[in-house]
Amino acid sequence: MARYGKAAGKKVKKAVREYKRGKLRIGRGGRGGRARSRKQAIAIGLSQARRNGAKVPNRRGGRSRRSGGRRNSRSSRSR
Repeated sequence: MARYGKAAGKKVKKAVREYKRGKLRIGRGGRGGRARSRKQAIAIGLSQARRNGAKVPNRRGGRSRRSGGRRNSRSSRSR
């Protein structure tokens, strides 16, 4: 059974092509600058495919995407 769908392959191919031409930008709306590596281009293509509902495996659980404030707030610190 295939891991990735055809639509996902097309998105990745398009992202890599844009990267080669120097047009691929990072982040929502392209506000994060240009992509620096082929690996980054593939990741961008896969995340776009994921957003469009293509068949792509879930992200690997490397870094957590938790947005929180400081870990040690004043109230929880021992005095």
